[in-house]
Amino acid sequence: MRLLFVHADEMSFEAQRPALKAPPPLSPGEEKGSAAEVLVVFYTVEARDVEDAGSVVAQAVENIQDVLRQVHAREVLLYPYAHLSNQLAPPDRAKELGDRLREKVRSSLSVPVRWAPFGYYKSFVLRAKGHPLAELSRAIGPGSSLPATPGGPSPPKTSAPPTESQALANEKKLVSHWYVLTPEGELTEAERYDFSQDPDFQAFYRYEAQGSRSAAEEPPHVRMMREMELVDYEPGADAGNFRWYPKGYLMKRLLEEHASNLIQAAGGMRVETPIMYDFEHPALKKYLDRFPARQYILRSEDKEYFLRFAACFGQYLIFHDMVMSRKDLPVRLYELARFAFRREQTGELSGLRRLRTFTMPDMHTVVADLEQAKAEFLAQFRASQTWMADLEIPYHAAVRFVREFYDAHADFAKTLARTLGKPLLVEMWDERFFYFVMKFEFHPLDTQGRAAALSTVQIDVENCERFGIQYTDSDGQRKTPLLLHASIPGAIERNVYALLETEARRMARGEKGKFPFWLAPTQIRILPVSDAYVDAALELAERLEAEAGARVDVDDREEGIGRKIRDAELEWVPLVLVYGEKEKGSPHLSVRRRDGTRAQMSLEELVREVRESQGTHPRAPLPLPRRIRLRPVFRG
Repeated sequence: MRLLFVHADEMSFEAQRPALKAPPPLSPGEEKGSAAEVLVVFYTVEARDVEDAGSVVAQAVENIQDVLRQVHAREVLLYPYAHLSNQLAPPDRAKELGDRLREKVRSSLSVPVRWAPFGYYKSFVLRAKGHPLAELSRAIGPGSSLPATPGGPSPPKTSAPPTESQALANEKKLVSHWYVLTPEGELTEAERYDFSQDPDFQAFYRYEAQGSRSAAEEPPHVRMMREMELVDYEPGADAGNFRWYPKGYLMKRLLEEHASNLIQAAGGMRVETPIMYDFEHPALKKYLDRFPARQYILRSEDKEYFLRFAACFGQYLIFHDMVMSRKDLPVRLYELARFAFRREQTGELSGLRRLRTFTMPDMHTVVADLEQAKAEFLAQFRASQTWMADLEIPYHAAVRFVREFYDAHADFAKTLARTLGKPLLVEMWDERFFYFVMKFEFHPLDTQGRAAALSTVQIDVENCERFGIQYTDSDGQRKTPLLLHASIPGAIERNVYALLETEARRMARGEKGKFPFWLAPTQIRILPVSDAYVDAALELAERLEAEAGARVDVDDREEGIGRKIRDAELEWVPLVLVYGEKEKGSPHLSVRRRDGTRAQMSLEELVREVRESQGTHPRAPLPLPRRIRLRPVFRG
């Protein structure tokens, strides 16, 4: 059975015409109805549900009770809805099970229960609330399968996929204790710490301790990404999926390449793994319950699969099949998982900050013991610092510990604070709720004072045993290692969010927005003062591209030079060259930098400056036609 819960201000419906050849007759007044402050339960009875209707009904009632407790609706409205699945039960069995559900719900709840008729096309008006729990979905199934028919094929497995992992349930029960750890090694309760020298750090603590994932209003990066023709919503897809225009896709590809280069330089061996996995795989099934993410579910033939929410599964299974000895460790596998899927709740979706489909550079490292785990953790912590420096994004660090682990490794925590060179926010849990004993995250703050994790590394003490990952020790014995999860940059899309939100904060202080030079879609723009200089400007652009490796375009529109300068400013072009008669006949070029400074430079000096600004970061060609007048407009 599939359940879709909508907490609504009001819901009304009216039966229009039969959907079946012989629909059940309508009782007087049953053809229409309405309810206010209501939990609407859309339900679909699936073919497998009839195998153990009692179990399915009991599970459905339990789920309805659970959601009702959370949203505190005054009424419940049961609404048969055949559109949540393509594996429907026969109509007569669906009606029978729906009737049983109605009677069981009526006898189990203390609030009024209404229902819409089965077997009719109905019109309805629904006004949903906007809080994070206003829209939820659940999938349930029989508690046990039917016995096989003698001499016949075995029935398909029908155990229902998990609707919410135990880790998600644990998140709601977490009791966190917050501290600040200074580079000098002092650990202070956060509420007693003096934040006066760093208000942003205080805002970060307040958000982490008390904040909500839900977005109260559209963040400014959404307007910016659309106005700059980087990325936009895709109305033809599920919410939380985006279309990337040429300039935005260029930035995304450069971030992906830089992340891959950084991770492979740190020893990550690149692999590729599937994006869908079997719910019934014994090890995967247990892991799903330990990871705090909601899954997308799909059906193929008689089996159900989930779309991966990280590259963990495939890498675990590769590790399981590898032959490793202690001298090989640490062993690092890396994948640029361009498609990771998490079924975030609607209220949590917020532009590029939190999506349902995203790109995750994912590395897992097998280590022999805790000492090797800590050494690798520190190396990956430093690699993450390099990443953040390359993005030129200010950030704060949070490190999360199980208290017993912190007490045993407090010196290691102090090493992290010294390495960071500024205070760490420390979260401690009295018991281990998840599969890891510690992790760190680097968080930029956005314009709304919210934090979002980019870089992260975790020390996992469960999954090597769960997936049967082993190595041969120097004494010839087979042993179970530990595992580190690392995403040095975090989700690539969230990095673009962080870049834009960081610049929005700077612009609010009166500064100019800018991209790191290596990420700017156009790095140099040449502005001919009239059509007479366009050809010379194009020749100069080609030469700069060849000698400096820069992305150079030419604004050849029939616009005044003031308008061209203003448009280059709006696109955050780092270097702007005005080109006219003086420049044509001179060995020097008139250069305007993004920081407001100007210079007369020779071509050789400009090439040198571009190369220094680019550094060793990845390069890519201009993503659009060189001539501005030939470019289409992508924003709607």
